[in-house]
Amino acid sequence: MTELTEQRSPAPAKSSPPNSNQQQPPKSGRLALIVLAILLVAGGFAIARRLTERGALAKETERLAVPTVGVTKPSAEPAADQLVLPAQLQPYVESAIFARTNGYLLHWNKDIGSHVKKGELLAEIDTPEVDQELSQAKAARQQTDAQMQLAKSTAERWTNLRKTDSVSQQEADQQVSAYAQSQANLAAADANVRRLQQLESFKHVYSPITGVITRRNTDVGALITAGSTGQTRELFDVAQIDPLRVFVSVPQNNAPSIRAGLPAYIVLREYPGQKFNGKVVRTADAIDPTTRTLLTEIDVPNPNGQLLPGSYAEVHFAVPIQISRMSVPVNTVLFRPEGPRVAVVGPDNKVHLKAIIIGRDFGTKIEILGGLDANDQVIMNPADSLEDGEEVNVKAGSGAKS
Repeated sequence: MTELTEQRSPAPAKSSPPNSNQQQPPKSGRLALIVLAILLVAGGFAIARRLTERGALAKETERLAVPTVGVTKPSAEPAADQLVLPAQLQPYVESAIFARTNGYLLHWNKDIGSHVKKGELLAEIDTPEVDQELSQAKAARQQTDAQMQLAKSTAERWTNLRKTDSVSQQEADQQVSAYAQSQANLAAADANVRRLQQLESFKHVYSPITGVITRRNTDVGALITAGSTGQTRELFDVAQIDPLRVFVSVPQNNAPSIRAGLPAYIVLREYPGQKFNGKVVRTADAIDPTTRTLLTEIDVPNPNGQLLPGSYAEVHFAVPIQISRMSVPVNTVLFRPEGPRVAVVGPDNKVHLKAIIIGRDFGTKIEILGGLDANDQVIMNPADSLEDGEEVNVKAGSGAKS
């Protein structure tokens, strides 16, 4: 038993705990170094990230400090402006026909709407007083002619007697003078007869122009009074309706563009979609100081009588513009105490306030007569606090012409 114990006792010597305790410290140190290195790297990344974010935040803050604006470019207006003005159609010639003699209307031949030719008979007037005066004048003329014949023969006899000194020169001159006076009386009688004949010819009323009867103010048996004053009314109104005259008042600012020969056309509501072409034939060559307009006449052909005198119409002019014009949206204009301005972005991305001359207001757009260039980048919806020289950023995609 003892030998067995002695033989088994050396067996625990195979394990060497002291040697394992001496090798463990180096492994834990390396692990600590690794952990420390990881912590240092992570901390470095965190610091670097914070620095990057801080720089980005600073840049974003700087960028946000500069306002971003949208811009547009002015739109060029056409070289010819469509000028539309109200007007009234009028006959080319309108004649009010009055009686030139007294009497009663015997009968009339034409009524309203009748187309007549120049010299066509319209009515006849019964003039008994004038007829009697003419008969009396003719009888008086015959008496004067008889007296002149007697004076002529007397003057001839006395002239022959004077040649033989049978009568004095004074007596002969008196007879010759009586003959000359009788000749003058006959001429006066002839003139009176012609006057009454012409006055009697006025019993026939003729049309002075070719046109249409627009009014008849008399009837058979009506008392006719000569003249056109007082309560006397015209017998007929005759209007020449081909062509028609159109008078229109052109505003002063468009007057320089209106000239004879300028094409124009009129439109009427009762003929939708139709244009009736004409042209400017004359202007007054003077501005009316009351209305500040230029009176302009346009002639419009009317061969089939489709257009009626007195109708309301709209005249359209293609008015050439002498100056270049542009338009910008309404929301680009700044109204400052020193006058209207627009904010323009220059090549250096700085604001430049430009003074402008405003023309017409089209609602969403405003006409600019001066102060802008076609390539200017105009800021839309500018802030009231925007100052000249202020730096701005232009929004991407803006800048197209409106």
